[in-house]
Amino acid sequence: MSYETIEVEIRDRTACVTLNRPHVLNAINDEMIAELAGVYAELEARDDVWTLILTGTGRALCVGADVSKADGHDTTNAAGIDTQGEPVLSSMRQWDAPQEATPPWLQTTKPIICAVNGLACGAGLDFVTTADVTIASDQAAFMDPHVSIGLTSGREAVRLARVLPLPVAMRMALTGKHERLSVERAFDLGLVTEVVAHDDLMSRAWEVAAIINRNAPLAVRGTRMAIRKGLTLPIYEAELIAENYRMKVALTKDAVEGPRAFMEKRDPEWTSS
Repeated sequence: MSYETIEVEIRDRTACVTLNRPHVLNAINDEMIAELAGVYAELEARDDVWTLILTGTGRALCVGADVSKADGHDTTNAAGIDTQGEPVLSSMRQWDAPQEATPPWLQTTKPIICAVNGLACGAGLDFVTTADVTIASDQAAFMDPHVSIGLTSGREAVRLARVLPLPVAMRMALTGKHERLSVERAFDLGLVTEVVAHDDLMSRAWEVAAIINRNAPLAVRGTRMAIRKGLTLPIYEAELIAENYRMKVALTKDAVEGPRAFMEKRDPEWTSS
């Protein structure tokens, strides 16, 4: 399929989704939201896709929402609901916290790699904070400009505070556009797991995806969900749900193939079943 705001490439059991509005630093508009939502659902359902890469074209990963659409914002709508043309509160999307371009990270099973090619700010930070593995170009930087344009930093700041030390997340949220977190500092703080030369970013992202894909895909998904779901629960309940996922995967063919291949000193042949 062809898209107006994104590009999609699928090979070697990995799908790479690239935000493609470089003229506005990959700012998120309604069309991008709709295209990404459809692509996320399609890739989650495809058996030939095991891992997802997210990145951007040009100088930015994503600078957040396209503020040009704020010019027509209805300030009389006290509820502040972005209906996107739907009847008010007619869909779960309107009831839930807005996700904009973020993958459905708490519902999807497949691992997500974020390759930060440049500036990531505002809602663009969501790609970083909800990814399972984040690598960054040496030209990357991070910023939360909400308060500098008269907006509250909502879920973006909450997510930052879950992956960064609270004082660092608070400083980013309160200084707005007037300070940037460098990629070196982001690496030191664990926001990104690896920094590579800019020209090597995408080849390295595909390499990391290939490493993940060498493992049993269902075991990878169960492990990912055990960690993600567990972070929303007290430790006792988190362990219970993790063991539930372990038992589900233990009943699959791949759980038999893995030990057998190890004993036979050969590479396993995963079937995702």
